[in-house]
Amino acid sequence: MPTDIALRTELHAFGSITLADRQFLLGDADGQPVTLTGWLSLPAGPGPHPAVVLVHGSGGIGPAIPLWVRQFTAAGIASFVIDGFTGRGLASTAQDQSQLGRLAFVPDLYRALAVLGRHAAIDPGRIALMGFSRGGQAALYSAMARFQEMWNESGIRPAAHLAFYPDCATRFLDETRLAPAPVRVFHGLADDYNLAATARDYVQRLQAAGMDATIMEYAGAHHGFDNPLTTTPSLAIGSQTVRNCVIVEAEPGVLVNRSTGRPFSYDDACVERDPHVGGHPEAGVAARHDAIGMLMELFGLSRHA
Repeated sequence: MPTDIALRTELHAFGSITLADRQFLLGDADGQPVTLTGWLSLPAGPGPHPAVVLVHGSGGIGPAIPLWVRQFTAAGIASFVIDGFTGRGLASTAQDQSQLGRLAFVPDLYRALAVLGRHAAIDPGRIALMGFSRGGQAALYSAMARFQEMWNESGIRPAAHLAFYPDCATRFLDETRLAPAPVRVFHGLADDYNLAATARDYVQRLQAAGMDATIMEYAGAHHGFDNPLTTTPSLAIGSQTVRNCVIVEAEPGVLVNRSTGRPFSYDDACVERDPHVGGHPEAGVAARHDAIGMLMELFGLSRHA
C-alpha cells in the first residue's frame, strides 16, 4: 500500500489581509481583506498529526510542492499548502514584484496557523512554517518576534521555520530577535536569483545574537533546485532579482535603498532581471532528506513512520 497518498484531502477557505510593506511594518491593519484557499493533506493514522504550512514563491504553486506534500505524507506529517495568489487575482509576481508587498505572505502564514489550530486532526503544538523563494522569505521572517507580536493572533507558536532560497536583501529593525523556534535555511550555492551569501550573512547575524539558526548549502544548485521536473537551470526571462540590492528599514516602516538613501523601488538600478532557475536532482533529494529528517526529529517521529 502506498504511504505517500493522503488519507484525506480538504480545501479550506480562510480570511487574510493584503498589506503594503509599510502597513505591515507599522502594524497597520487597514489593508484589503482577501479570502485565500489552503489545501490540507492528512496522512494515515489516528492523529492528531504534526503539520507543515507551505507557501509558494513568485510563480505560484509549482511542481515541487506536490512532491513535498507526498513526502511529508509518507513521513506521517500533514501539509497545508497556501495559495497566496488566486484569491488576490494574481498568477505570478516574478516579472513585477511590486504587485504584492515583500512581506504580504507573513500574515497568511499566521492565519493558516489559526485554521490548523482549530482542526481536530492537527496537533497545534507541532506546526512548522515552510516556504520557497518569496514564500521562503515569509517563512523566514515570520520567525521575528516583532512580527509575531504584531500579527500572529492565532495563539499558536510555530514549531520551526524552514526557508528555501529566500531573499535576504532586506535588513529589518530588530531582525535578530526571534521567537523561540529553530530557523533552517536551505540554499543553492549557484543561485543567482537570491544569493546564498546574503542568506548566510543573515544566519550568521542570528547566530551571533544567540538564535537557533543554521543554513544548509548545496553545491551547484540554482534557484528552485527542488523542482522535480527540470534537471538544468535556464534563464527566467524578465524575472526581477534584488541580488545586488541592500534594503534597510531605516526607521519603522521605511525601506530604503542603502546605495541611494532613498525609499526602495523596483525601478532602482540595483534591481536586475533574467536570473537562472531550475532543478538539481541531487540537491533536491538531499534537501528533502535534510528538511524532512529535521522535522521528524523535532516532531518525535520515526524515520520508519
